[in-house]
This record gives sequence, structure tokens and C-alpha cells, in this order.
Amino acid sequence: MNLRHGYFRIMCLALFSIVLSTQAGYSQEATGRELLTQSKRVMFLGDSITAAGQYIGMFDAWLVSELRDKAPKLINCGLPSETVSGLSEDGHAGGSFPRPDLAERLDRVLKAVKPDLVIACYGINCGIYLPFDEGRFAKYQAGMKSLKAAVEKAGAKFVVMTPPFYDDMRSPRKFSYNEVLDRYSDWLIGQRNEGWNVIDLHHPMTKSIQEQRTTDPKFTMQPDGVHPNDAGHWFVAQTVIRWAGDAKSASAANPKEMLAGRQVPESLLPLVQQRDAILRDAYVTAAGHLRPGVAKGLPIDEAEAKATELTVKIHAILNGIPK
Repeated sequence: MNLRHGYFRIMCLALFSIVLSTQAGYSQEATGRELLTQSKRVMFLGDSITAAGQYIGMFDAWLVSELRDKAPKLINCGLPSETVSGLSEDGHAGGSFPRPDLAERLDRVLKAVKPDLVIACYGINCGIYLPFDEGRFAKYQAGMKSLKAAVEKAGAKFVVMTPPFYDDMRSPRKFSYNEVLDRYSDWLIGQRNEGWNVIDLHHPMTKSIQEQRTTDPKFTMQPDGVHPNDAGHWFVAQTVIRWAGDAKSASAANPKEMLAGRQVPESLLPLVQQRDAILRDAYVTAAGHLRPGVAKGLPIDEAEAKATELTVKIHAILNGIPK
């Protein structure tokens, strides 16, 4: 009888510890690497920064060099100008079209891609470049919550990345828009206490640029204030690589140095980037959207065939390198 009571007491204490850990904000979620290795298809969602594809290609080059033939397929479904807030400023794009709202296409893109994991980065457009406003902020919060719910309803895991730095020096306003994004980012980070898997890009990027400007006051990663240059895209890729558990590769100065450190020829990167672009255009087109001026992709079957050809070339490079 005492043994049974002792066992019961131990089990109760263990359960109580789990509850305390959850309430204290300790995540029981899988690590970034675990999420990647458990997935076959990973979809990226975002605005023009994601749609451009550079940071995804850099990350994908690391991923295939790390996991080889076990690497999941990355599908970039970013769309320029898009928001999760559903807002658009007056006269956007010269008044030719409003900003697209992710909600308009989300169900279709989830059905087209059938991802196991979704990594999303929104926010820089969602405050529509105006001073902080509680109403706009509430729209962003609601949009993010709806996105997470839709992804999970579709059977996929959800990871969100805080928005990038906004360069107030390169695109000055009467207020600091980067400080608006500070608040958006702080809210996302706070959702970790609700079990969200959050990658913080915004604060490390802000800190890095501020540090660089102590010796080079004109330093920037975003010449127009918004869109990253190569160094900016590498910073985003570094952040995702670090989340995936490889701090050593993430410390490289650029993708070329990262691949060299892994003894991988730099010829891998353009092949991966080409594959990513073909799949991006195909799936974004197949899902449909309301954003004018986006290149039309191949039918999915044709795009997948071309991607497979490129995958063979990618693996040929990797197979020549000792694991």
C-alpha cells in the first residue's frame, strides 16, 4: 500500500513540474532542427522580402548540405506587398492596387503545397508605414492568430519570425517606424508563453546594425529602408540557420564562407536558388492571388520535374563530399 502511495506521489510531482514549467514559459515544443527533420515539405510565407528568395536559397543551401537526401523540400510562397493585417495605405503602388491580404489566398496555398511545416515572416508592411496605432496593431495580432490556426488546421506545424529591421536612416519619416516594429516583435515574442515557436529576427538585426554604425555611420543592410541587400538576406538566413541549431555555420561572414566551412563547393548555391525559384513561381501561380506584376510560373507538374533534375545535380555535388 505504501509503495502504491509513493508511486502516486511521484507521478503527481512530475505532472506538477510540467504544469509549472508551462506556466513559467518553458516550451515543450520541438527544436528547429527536429521540426525540419520531421518534415518533408516546408513552406515559407511572407512579403516581398521572402518572395525575393535570397535568404531562403541561402538557408536551403545550408539545409541540403546538412541533411543531404533527408532534407525537406522548401517551397517559397512569399508574395510582394502582402500583409496579414489586411490593411493597405491610401495610394499604395500609386493607387494601382491595394496590398494583398494573405487571408484571401491562404487556404488555397495550403491546399496546393500541403506543407508539414510553415515558417512565416510578416509585419514590415502590416503597420503600413504609419505611427503606432492600437487598431492597426489589433489587426496584425488577429491576422497572425488566424494564420497560425489555419496552418494547424491543415495539419502543419507553425513557426513565425519577427519582422526585419526598418532602416529609419535610409527612409526617414517623422517618427521611427522601426520602433513600431519593436512593439509588433515584442508581442510575437510574448506568444512563446502561449506555445508559439518564434524566431526573433528583428531585435538581433536592429542590434547588429546599430553596432556596425558605431564605426561606419552610413552602414545599412537595406538601402531603401525596407528591402535587404545581400548582407541583409544573409543575416536573415543566419538567423534561421541558428534557429535550426547550427551556430557555427551561422557565424560565417557570407554564404560562400559558410559552404567552404562545410567543404561544399559554392556551385551548390545557384542550383538551389534556381530550384527554389521554379517551385516558388509554380506554387504561387497555382494557388492564385490578387497581386499584379508577379511572374507566372510553370504548371506544378512541369516545375516539379525541373526541380527534380536540379536535385539530381545538387546531390551529385554533395555525394562527392565526405559526410
